[in-house]
Amino acid sequence: MRDRVPSTAMLPTSLGEFNIEVHHEASTGQDHVALTLGDMTGPDPVLVRVHSECLTGDVFGSLRCDCGPQLNAALNAIVEHGWGTLLYLRQEGRGIGLHAKIQAYHLQDEGADTLDANLMLGLPADGRNYAVAADMLTHLGITDVNLMTNNPEKVAQLQEHGINVVERTPLVVGVTDENRAYLATKGERMGHHIDRDRL
Repeated sequence: MRDRVPSTAMLPTSLGEFNIEVHHEASTGQDHVALTLGDMTGPDPVLVRVHSECLTGDVFGSLRCDCGPQLNAALNAIVEHGWGTLLYLRQEGRGIGLHAKIQAYHLQDEGADTLDANLMLGLPADGRNYAVAADMLTHLGITDVNLMTNNPEKVAQLQEHGINVVERTPLVVGVTDENRAYLATKGERMGHHIDRDRL
């Protein structure tokens, strides 16, 4: 019985009523989520946010990163636009997992920046893979997107996997004293499109 029930449902939220659909990634065993609002067949590129899970920022409101504000800003932008998609990928800590992410936080507390902390643990600065996001978009019938991101690697990987990134919309939000150095590192050392004047 369970295998015959679709993993999709309506999800009423404080912002509006989305459709939620779970996508299982067999290679990792992870379940990722697509939230969609409206009709994805318009002539314009679909407004899309590909958001990697951040328990500390998305759930607990951590000020060490900009993840929670980015998630909220993206959902608000989709609602204001009237249609769009948010993909929520289970790639905690830029792909290194929650345990290692908190270890990296400890190293940051001792003076390392967000990139070096990962490297000191013997982990990649950014271990995320967006092939699953491309698969999810293709499954949803989405090929042309206006991608809300500051990350050029996200754009490159989606295009490599057949998604046409027609536009890129910056998403610099949630800047605080606690995350200003973190954002500067992403801009200066990781190539993210973050205008120093915004920090």
